[in-house]
Amino acid sequence: MGSPLRGRTVVVTGGTRGVGAGIARAFARSGARVVACARRPPERPLDAVEFAPLDLRDPPAVRAFFAALPRLDVLVNNAGGTPYRRLTDTDAERHARVIELNLVTPLTASLAAYEQLRQTRGSVVMVGSVSGGRPSPGSAAYGAAKAGLENLAASMAVEWAPEVRVNTLVVGMVRTEQSPLHYGGPAGIAAVARTVPLGRLATPDDVGGAAVFLASDAAAYISGASLLVHGGGERPAFLDAATANKEDRRQGGPE
Repeated sequence: MGSPLRGRTVVVTGGTRGVGAGIARAFARSGARVVACARRPPERPLDAVEFAPLDLRDPPAVRAFFAALPRLDVLVNNAGGTPYRRLTDTDAERHARVIELNLVTPLTASLAAYEQLRQTRGSVVMVGSVSGGRPSPGSAAYGAAKAGLENLAASMAVEWAPEVRVNTLVVGMVRTEQSPLHYGGPAGIAAVARTVPLGRLATPDDVGGAAVFLASDAAAYISGASLLVHGGGERPAFLDAATANKEDRRQGGPE
């Protein structure tokens, strides 16, 4: 693969663990200078990745952080997440904080980074989720925010062209250190993996490779796009519930 991004500077928000760490590692392997920002440092330093403390919910601090960078070529808006929480289990203010983290902070960072990205004709990569395109019981505010993020990216791509490209990675289930909290132990993770057509959960490096592609010159004519990184998606539930052609499916026949 070589070093397609050598000499470029990449900022990865939330780049200290999980998917964000995988993205940061992938960009470091591509030859870029990588800065991972988060509120807390990583438990273990990431090779060839710099850490910068930053609270993305503090707009003045975000603007100061980007203004201090001597150069910026790529912004990866990865910071986000949510606990499992049904809508009626808490108040609107707590759900609003989930939306703030997953939708408002990427907008804050992108606006703060815009001028430098315009000068380098760089790009923004939003890290979205399949939750933004389907019902997300237990994480409804997160799903709504990710749906908004994808739309925001498409609008940015039009407004900021031709100087800045903006794309979204629509990410499915990823195996990280947090997976047992979502899916249970090894048996639960294996059972969930069997629902994915490719037969496994994504790794952080899978997402990182896709992010590097969207930021690279290989994607120079791609903007306003949503790249699905979900292993083929989800098998439709009705196929397993239907009784018609059940025998054919057991035998591997046509569906």
